[in-house]
Amino acid sequence: MSLALDIIFGVIFFALILVSVGLHELGHFIPAKLFHVKVLQFFIGFGKNIWKTQRGETEYGVKMIPLGGYVRLLGSYPPYKEGKNTRLKRLADTARAIEWEDITDEDVASGRLVYQQPVWKRIVIMASGVMMNLLLAFGLFLGVNLGWGVAQESTQIASVGQCVDPQAAQCVPTPAAAMGLQVGDVIVAFNGVEYNSWASLVAAVQSNGANPVQVSVLRDGVRMELPQVPGVTGPALDPNDPTSTIQVGKLGMSSAYVRVKVGPVGTLGQMWEMVTLSVKALVMLPVSAVTTVIDMVTGQPRDIEGPISIVGASVIAGQIAGADGVSVGAKVSVYLYLLGSLNLFVGVMNLIPLMPFDGGQVASGIYEAIRRAWAKLRGRPDPGPADVAKLLPVTYVVGGLFLIIGVILIIADIVSPVSLF
Repeated sequence: MSLALDIIFGVIFFALILVSVGLHELGHFIPAKLFHVKVLQFFIGFGKNIWKTQRGETEYGVKMIPLGGYVRLLGSYPPYKEGKNTRLKRLADTARAIEWEDITDEDVASGRLVYQQPVWKRIVIMASGVMMNLLLAFGLFLGVNLGWGVAQESTQIASVGQCVDPQAAQCVPTPAAAMGLQVGDVIVAFNGVEYNSWASLVAAVQSNGANPVQVSVLRDGVRMELPQVPGVTGPALDPNDPTSTIQVGKLGMSSAYVRVKVGPVGTLGQMWEMVTLSVKALVMLPVSAVTTVIDMVTGQPRDIEGPISIVGASVIAGQIAGADGVSVGAKVSVYLYLLGSLNLFVGVMNLIPLMPFDGGQVASGIYEAIRRAWAKLRGRPDPGPADVAKLLPVTYVVGGLFLIIGVILIIADIVSPVSLF
């Protein structure tokens, strides 16, 4: 039964990913229509058509390979210009000629082509897909944070270590054990200073070193002052050099996690932290993909913190939904959080300022605005729209690289999927 649930909820998650893809494309589609840009196609997927229909001037449909989607806007490439007959110009003009086969004199006269739009409108059109993903992520995270809450470390004690070195022949009590700290106690003060967060308490303990320690706790609702005992030090990662360790003060205890409701401001803070992690993951993606291939070929288990495709994300979602011994609320929250994380990552990835990502189109628009403003400042003629057709080599290289990485991860997720349980 568990396997059946894994499959069912994995398929549902995959369907939700396709909905997210559709909403991303809708983010481009809506402002394009509002700005009266001619939209030829709105499709989910790639390859052969499964279903399509024509509504007015736009064709809508679903294709066989559900790994993305696109909105085809008319007139992304400006008209042909005379110039030096280089290989790059020939490549750009070939792509331009293909696109202009669908452009009529009426389209040009109506001013509905992409390149004819003011830069700010083009930026809005291209950036709105990313904004849709970020809004989806924010909505999902906020819903989970308000409805279920976020697990955070608290100043309540989950465990107390008895020996400074458990492997030693003779047990030297930890400061926590020596002062009589108990599981369930809530630390309210350390060395006379009150603390209400685990992070600030840990920082104070570490900076105290081997100096004497004394804590105040709430035990069964009653505040108690525990006796002062000698402090001890132990190794911890150096914050300035993660490859080395330093000696810091330690008490010998661990924190209990509590669920805390988080509002919009806290949710935005979480998202910012996740954005920084996503940027790091994108920078390391080519190396991570190679490592995934090596692990797959050598039969090593997948790194649960390594990259995955949407297939892998669906497998993980299915595992979470079908897990035994986990409450329904926890399952739903993790399920939705995973979907939100995927939307956030897709949004960040599309901000890469290279074609074929949305960020590449935005960067081209910004470049065009700067170039036109500079020409106007110098009293020179308007240089016209930026010719994004000349960026096709970048499009092919970057698009090809991410396609290869995507195929590698999909194969890995099928042959050697990540297992959480």
